Amino acid sequence: MSIKPLADRVLVKPAVAEEKTVGGIIIPDSAKEKPLKGEVIAAGKGTKDEEMSVKKGDKVLYGKYAGTEIEEDGEQYLIMRQSDILAIVE
Repeated sequence: MSIKPLADRVLVKPAVAEEKTVGGIIIPDSAKEKPLKGEVIAAGKGTKDEEMSVKKGDKVLYGKYAGTEIEEDGEQYLIMRQSDILAIVE
């Protein structure tokens, strides 16, 4: 992985959206709800005002519209500020 977040940024790999069927009809990918949880892949060092609370490997919950979607080596990731993360799942 060549992406290294700076300052208070965090790189998150979203959890896979669950396959849902409604009465035998498979919902297409474009209509699926985006997952609101994922795993921290990398984190910056923080800022002088805010130290990092998350670290690589943490499972996190984040807001619906949080972060910027990026693609690296065919994988989808989100890069967001630590403040966009709502909670760490233990």
